[in-house]
Amino acid sequence: MAYRIALLLILAVSCALAGSPRWKHQYAVVNGVRLHYVTEGKGPLIVFLHGFPEFWYEWKDQLAEFSRDHQAVAPDMRGYNLSEKPADVETYQMTNLVEDVRALAEHLGYKKFTLVAHDWGGGVAWSFAIAHPEYLEKLVIINCPHPAILARELAENPAQQKASQYMLMFRSPQAEQMLSANNYAALVEAVLGDGLKTGVFTEADKQAYIEAWSQPGALTGGLNYYRAAKLGPPEKDSDVPPPASGTQIVKVPTLVIWGEKDTALLTGNLDGMDKFVPNLTIQRIPDGSHWVIHEKPELVNGYIRDFVH
Repeated sequence: MAYRIALLLILAVSCALAGSPRWKHQYAVVNGVRLHYVTEGKGPLIVFLHGFPEFWYEWKDQLAEFSRDHQAVAPDMRGYNLSEKPADVETYQMTNLVEDVRALAEHLGYKKFTLVAHDWGGGVAWSFAIAHPEYLEKLVIINCPHPAILARELAENPAQQKASQYMLMFRSPQAEQMLSANNYAALVEAVLGDGLKTGVFTEADKQAYIEAWSQPGALTGGLNYYRAAKLGPPEKDSDVPPPASGTQIVKVPTLVIWGEKDTALLTGNLDGMDKFVPNLTIQRIPDGSHWVIHEKPELVNGYIRDFVH
């Protein structure tokens, strides 16, 4: 009897970490890298791209919701968790990240889909929409600026420059050591800290994140996005990027959801976005932070569903 109880407990913890039994964990070799992804449901394709320092699990609530009438897919992006982690920083250039998404959609058998993304996933999604509008039905971005707006804010807005100092640390050789110290304490506090106190996250969620960060090379893979893009506030005048060009226009219908309490990406990043995104809807969430997906999943899901249908 004791053995059976122990076995049931192990199974319960495993299910909590792995997610819904309906989730299918699969792999695809696309664009020269082996990507892990989770898929659930049938119907039109909707793809969810996570940010730093998350992984496919960021979207567990959205997978449950949108798999009711879609094929909902959440990959681990290259460098993260169970996906392949190329060693060369240059392989994390945006053109490769965009091609990963296009090739994964083709692998899944779709030439048209909806793309939903957060944080760094949002950066990839913006660039994908600019490069490949013909693939997208609709675009949903959560707390990630359009690249032209972010470039402007980093160049001109002292508040955003101050808020973005962490990007310079993430690009430094010391980043891995600092972020992994004390069992990833800094990342636990940044992503899960408040949520663990309020019940947004469980201890099982925390262990799932630590397990993902502990995959060999995973922390470096995520940090290489910052390194390859040289993203951050200017350290000298020559670092200021040139003005954005008209080629950065997003032609697909776009919903931007923004938690206004985001301390890393400030609300100034919403100003003037309509110049680059003519078909734009913005939903502001005044009491949401950068992690609004976790804090208010039902509200976020409702905004996405209203927009997609």
